Amino acid sequence: MAATPLSLRPRAEAEAARLPPLLARAERLARTVLLGEHGRRRAGAGDDFWQYRPVQAGDSRAMIDWRRSARSDAQFVRQREWQVAQSVMLWVDPAASMRFASGPALPEKADRARLLALAVALLLDRGGERVGMTGGALPPRRGAAQIARLAEALTQDSDQDYASPDMSGLVPHGRALLISDFLGDPAPVRASLTAAADRGVRGVLLQVLDPAEEAFPYRGRTIFESVGGALRHETLKAADLRPRYLERLAARKDELAHLASATGWTHSCHHTDTSAQSALLWLYRAIAEGGRA
Repeated sequence: MAATPLSLRPRAEAEAARLPPLLARAERLARTVLLGEHGRRRAGAGDDFWQYRPVQAGDSRAMIDWRRSARSDAQFVRQREWQVAQSVMLWVDPAASMRFASGPALPEKADRARLLALAVALLLDRGGERVGMTGGALPPRRGAAQIARLAEALTQDSDQDYASPDMSGLVPHGRALLISDFLGDPAPVRASLTAAADRGVRGVLLQVLDPAEEAFPYRGRTIFESVGGALRHETLKAADLRPRYLERLAARKDELAHLASATGWTHSCHHTDTSAQSALLWLYRAIAEGGRA
């Protein structure tokens, strides 16, 4: 049965109401991170002065700044800042599994993922980079309008229990950030990173987990059900499942880390009960340094 405009209105209003708080929170979080030296701040073609350096072997006389050199016994070259902006593409898992939180005091994984993605987009935009989202609908751009479009796109949910990275729209030799719990089938992730590496794209895999998913604190009779409702398992002795679960989770983390290393990416795991600020600082540095922190 097709949805009517009347039935869609409440959902549209709910989605719109999420946008300003998300953007405001991302702005506050971004302000807590000192920009410092940005990854693209290096010598190269540009108009802005960066620094003087001593003359080196291979420098021509035309490169020497004679006014600065006259103030000392050494000769100096005037360097300008490299001003070629890089493109950073974001993919934030929209699947139902990301809407899990083990307690009322904890944020959903999706909420933390979206907050970090938008905050890092703000930092990159202010650092002169272009930011977009994979999938082709939001090409990389700069500016406040692009940030608003990103914030709106990040509010979209999927009814699927697990989602696979959409790597379409990647800019060759650019950067990418994928944020997910990565608890679904690892094969699409492997294929996505391999395809990205073939195009010279490097980046970061940020795995976001709830602390209960890391510790498996369940005992006795327990019903495990996926957020989307497609999977359900009941057991009378949940504690007996813990060793096997922890072993499989550790294997998944190891697989992601190995895959990232093999394709020139980097992997880290963030828990929703830990500081969003420290995660943002790590993310920003990892992306600015070219995908390796």
